[in-house]
Amino acid sequence: MKLIDKAKKPLGTLCLVGLVGCTSPLWESEGPNARPDGVSGITEVVPPSEESIALATYYQRLQNDLLTQGLLRTDGGGVDTPFTDTILTRNFVRIALFDEYVTDGDFLKPQATLSDLRRWGKPIRMSVVFGKTVTEEQKIKDRAEVTAYAERLARLTGLDITVTDENPNFHVMFLSVDDADAFEERIKMLLPGIARSGLNALLRPPRDQQCVVAGSFEGDSSRYDRAVAVVRSEHPDMLRTACIHEELAQGLVLANDSPQARPSIFNDDEEFGRLTTHGELLLKILYDPRLETGMAPAEAAPIARMIARDITAATPS
Repeated sequence: MKLIDKAKKPLGTLCLVGLVGCTSPLWESEGPNARPDGVSGITEVVPPSEESIALATYYQRLQNDLLTQGLLRTDGGGVDTPFTDTILTRNFVRIALFDEYVTDGDFLKPQATLSDLRRWGKPIRMSVVFGKTVTEEQKIKDRAEVTAYAERLARLTGLDITVTDENPNFHVMFLSVDDADAFEERIKMLLPGIARSGLNALLRPPRDQQCVVAGSFEGDSSRYDRAVAVVRSEHPDMLRTACIHEELAQGLVLANDSPQARPSIFNDDEEFGRLTTHGELLLKILYDPRLETGMAPAEAAPIARMIARDITAATPS
């Protein structure tokens, strides 16, 4: 199991995937035969605390600042963001075949490390869970957005992805700072053996980290079988969408960031707030049948280059 920290400035996400898989010191042990069923969200809506209100104000101002700078773009990239098959291959290697963070006691620190090719090896059943301060109106919007995006990810990857509360294995949680204590045991149940650093990253991240995803492997393989994504419920609409797009895509195991990746949500500059054409092609490469789960980077990279040439040639400019 693994955590990948996306320490973005000014907008930060944390990807705690198998870390979003491989054995990682963030996970102490998985425990015998641990395959928890899903948990439902808290249904009673209560007023947010002063701390949560203050965070909501901070994130609204942050969103306003980013938009004023022309960031959080909602297009998929255009003539101002060209890329070639060589660039796409380079970015794929950096994003799909590297981990970004390692554990350091109860916390995470940046340290890029090579990783074998990791992918999901079973159908994904995605549930949407809410903390106690999320209004019914917001729940409807969030469910609809997650459902539409899950359908898009399924089309891009060929994975069987459905949004359901029946035996889910990918939990998308909209939680506030007020929910940390209440959800700690739930996270432990969903991700058995998660270390304190992982819990802190999911439930008690610093203010500059807005969302996170964590995942676990299937036994000793490189196949993912569980994931939990946490989006701060204090977020306004566009930051909320940005977190959904990045964390769900990274939960499919595009786990790292690269400052050279453009146009992309997989970097630290916040230029784009939604999955771009470049990001779509990264997902297509990752789940192309010419690649095999568990491949070493040296074996996967040249195959990825061939796939990149094929799909860029077939993609309208």
